[in-house]
Amino acid sequence: MEVLEKNTKKEIGQYVAEDFRTAAIFSKHKIDFCCQGNRTVEEACDKKGIDSNQLIEELNRVLNSKGGETIDYKSWPLDLLAEYIEKKHHRYVEEKIPVLRQFLDKLCKVHGSRHPELFKINELFVASAGELASHMKKEELILFPFIKKMVKAKIENGAVQSPQFGTVENPIATMMEEHDNEGARFREIDALTNNYNPPADACNTYKVTFAMLEEFEKDLHLHIHLENNILFPEAIKLEEQFG
Repeated sequence: MEVLEKNTKKEIGQYVAEDFRTAAIFSKHKIDFCCQGNRTVEEACDKKGIDSNQLIEELNRVLNSKGGETIDYKSWPLDLLAEYIEKKHHRYVEEKIPVLRQFLDKLCKVHGSRHPELFKINELFVASAGELASHMKKEELILFPFIKKMVKAKIENGAVQSPQFGTVENPIATMMEEHDNEGARFREIDALTNNYNPPADACNTYKVTFAMLEEFEKDLHLHIHLENNILFPEAIKLEEQFG
């Protein structure tokens, strides 16, 4: 019982950072593990009205099960993790946005009269697309290069020149706030699409678009998790080592 109690005090983001398979459990219960990963299991369960003991049991079943290889992102050097996020998640977002915008525009024209919620879904996604494009550029041009400089300086026992933004915590705070905004936007899209379940009269394009939106949100959750729960806190710790 003592172990169970201790585990309820553990942050959600820690669980997912240690074993990404736990993300599926949090997602099933509609618990945000990326933007709000700094909450304890107990806090999240209280807010959702979920039995924390039951959730811990589900998490333990996943953690104790064999197979389902999970990537240990926490063990990666920070420069490699930043590069991976850029090459995998940033490129994914850039590739999917124009396709989804085209499909959503088509759905609004063809099905908008019968399903007016499509116009709001489209509006939200277009806003998200614009914000994400700007957000990723700031990471690629400002934050990630500084993280890579710190890693290089540590390896070479060198010094790090103070950046124009003061401390790494400043751009990180901005990035995390923008992550929160996207998390909220996609929660609204999720609700408007009925958890990405297309209506009975949906055509193939309708079904494909909702499936793509769901995949986009899942990728965004992993993307934000890797930054909020692993890359950012480790970058702050690394900067502290330079005094």
